[in-house]
This record gives sequence, C-alpha cells and structure tokens, in this order.
Amino acid sequence: MMDEQISYNLAQLSTWKRIFFMLIFAAIGSLVRMLLWAVIFLQVASTLLTGKTNANILNFGRSLSIYTYHILLFLTFNTEVMPFPFSDWNMTADLQLPEVKK
Repeated sequence: MMDEQISYNLAQLSTWKRIFFMLIFAAIGSLVRMLLWAVIFLQVASTLLTGKTNANILNFGRSLSIYTYHILLFLTFNTEVMPFPFSDWNMTADLQLPEVKK
C-alpha cells in the first residue's frame, strides 16, 4: 500500500514541475542576494559620503528584500504563487498564507 502511494507521488507531473521551478528560483534567489549585498555597500557608501541614506537605494533594497521573501515562501511550500516574472513584482503583501497547524 505504501509503495503504491510513493509510486503515485513520484508519477505526479505537477510535483516535478514545481521542483523544476524551485531550482530556477533557488538560482535566482542566489543572484538576488548578491545584488542585495551590492545595495548594502552602496547604501553604506552613500551614508558615509553624504551623511544620509539614499531614498532610491532604500526603495530598491526594500523591493529586492520583498522579492527574496516571496522566493523563500515559494521554496518552503508556504505559497503556490510563483514569484516574479510569473506574478506581479512585490505582490507578497497580497498573498494569503495558509495557517500553520500546530
């Protein structure tokens, strides 16, 4: 009985498609994290040189952080909604996350 369930689960195309997209978004997430470090260094340099934060860099950093959060929600199966470019940019606030059962 259990072998049949495992065989059935392994044959599900939807699971394999999700795994494929998870691998893609894991790679994108790594690139975005590197970009976030560049934003951090730019903001530090801006603060050191001007004495205040740069609003454009601040907004861009916030946007990238939200995108990273959306990727992590998808990778951890907390949402079925795929991140950008398969959904709107920064739509994470609108996601209806499932309740965690204790």
